[in-house]
Amino acid sequence: MTLELALDSVSKRFGDTLAVDAVSLALRAGEFVALLGASGCGKSTTLRLMAGLEAPSTGRVLLNGRDVTGDSAAARNIALMFQSYALYPHLSVYQNIAVPLRLRRLSAVGRLPGAGLVNSGVRLKLAEIDTQVRRVADILRLGLFLSRKPGQLSGGQQQRVALARALVREPSAFLLDEPLSNLDTQLRADTRDEIKALHRRTGYPFLLVTHDQSDALSMADRVAVMIDGRIVQQDTPEAIFRAPETREVAEFIGHHRMNVLPRGPAEVLHPAGSLLDLGVRPEDLCLAPDGPLEAIVVSRSFQGEETILRLRDRVGNDLRAVLRGAAPLPADGETVRLAATPGALHGFDAAGRRQEVGS
Repeated sequence: MTLELALDSVSKRFGDTLAVDAVSLALRAGEFVALLGASGCGKSTTLRLMAGLEAPSTGRVLLNGRDVTGDSAAARNIALMFQSYALYPHLSVYQNIAVPLRLRRLSAVGRLPGAGLVNSGVRLKLAEIDTQVRRVADILRLGLFLSRKPGQLSGGQQQRVALARALVREPSAFLLDEPLSNLDTQLRADTRDEIKALHRRTGYPFLLVTHDQSDALSMADRVAVMIDGRIVQQDTPEAIFRAPETREVAEFIGHHRMNVLPRGPAEVLHPAGSLLDLGVRPEDLCLAPDGPLEAIVVSRSFQGEETILRLRDRVGNDLRAVLRGAAPLPADGETVRLAATPGALHGFDAAGRRQEVGS
C-alpha cells in the first residue's frame, strides 16, 4: 500500500499565538518519522493537525495527494496513541482490542449481549472480529493476557494493548504522542524495541512526537526538529547529530548541550575561530597536558560510566567536558588544559548557519 500523509505549509493560530508556523512534513509508507522538540514548541499541535483533531489556520493536509483538510480523524483512518493509553478499565484486554471493530462493523443492536446467538449475520461478523483480535494479539505477544483487565497489567503490557487496539483497525498511519513518557528507563528501552519491531512487521507509516532525543534518534528513519513552531531541520538521526544545520539545532541535539565558543576566543581551537563561532560537544573535549584551551574546573558530577566536568575558560565562557574511563579526575578549582577531538568542531556564522571549519 502506497501512502503519504502530508502537511503542506500548515500554520495554526490560537488567538494571537502562532503555535505552528508554515510546517511542511510528509509521512510516507513504511517510514518512521520522529517529530522532536522541547515542551511547548508546537509538536503536539502538529500531530493533531495531521490527525484531523485540529483545523489549520492556513495550509493543507494531504492524503495520497488528496486534500483532506476538512476531513475528520475517523475519515482519515488515523491511529492515535497518547501518553495516556485511554484503555477501558472495566473491559478485558480482548474487549479493549475489539472495541474499534465492534463499533465499525456492528449496529447498536448487534453489539447487545447475545445478539450473535439469534442472528447469523452478527455471528459471522463476531467470528471475523475474533480472528482479527487474536491475530493482532499474537503479533504483540498478548495472547496470554486477553482475559485480564488493564489494571492487572504492567505499563509496558498496557502500552502493547493500546498499540493492538490501534493496529486492529488497519489504519492509514500511526501517530504517537509521547507514548513512552510514563515508563521507567528499562521498560522504556524495551518498549522502544516493541514499537520498532511492530513498525517493521506492519510497514505502516509511524510518526512519533517526543521531547526525548534518545527515543527520536534510536527509533526513527528521519527526524524533524521543531523549535518555536517551525521545523528547522529534517534528516536522518546521524546527519542531524553530526551535521546540525544551525546553531540552535546544534545546541538542542545531544545528551549534553554543545559548547559554543564565540569568535575570537574560539581561535585557540582552530584558525576559523577568528571568523566563526565554534561548537564542540562535551564528549569531544578531552584533557590534554598541551591542549590549546585552558580552563578551571568549577565542579564534577560522577554518573557511573562518565563524569561531567563543568569548567570556565580564561575569558569567562562556561564549558562542559564528558570524561569516560577510570583515569584520575582533576579537583574542583584545578586549572586544566583541553583539546578537541580532530574533526569534531562545528562552525556557525553570525546568522547561526552552519559553515565548514576545515581540517
